[in-house]
Amino acid sequence: VQLQASGGGLVQPGGSLRLSCAASGFNLEYYAIGWFRQAPGKEREGLSCISHDVDSTFISEPVKGRFTVSRDDAKNTVYLQMNSLKLEDTAVYYCATDGRVGSSCPPSTDFRFWGQGTLVTVSS
Repeated sequence: VQLQASGGGLVQPGGSLRLSCAASGFNLEYYAIGWFRQAPGKEREGLSCISHDVDSTFISEPVKGRFTVSRDDAKNTVYLQMNSLKLEDTAVYYCATDGRVGSSCPPSTDFRFWGQGTLVTVSS
């Protein structure tokens, strides 16, 4: 199971970015995918999750109303659309899965397979 997050970069406050989580070696459509981030000096934080069948989605309170999660199974990719970015959104962003076929969004501790992160820097 290999995941790769991409799409990070430098953006001004108020700007937008769309992160992608691409899978290789397996069919992502059967799995729940979560997004997390870790800012310097802080613990990893769960942001969102989308179940394999899109019946369940989760967006954490700090980013609710600004971030949305979606998936395009034809492209084997899950997206995190981030709008109205703030300075405090600066972090390395990761995608992950629990690796269980047909899963809904599990607790954060159940995510076992992690992609390499992508750095998002919000700065003026």
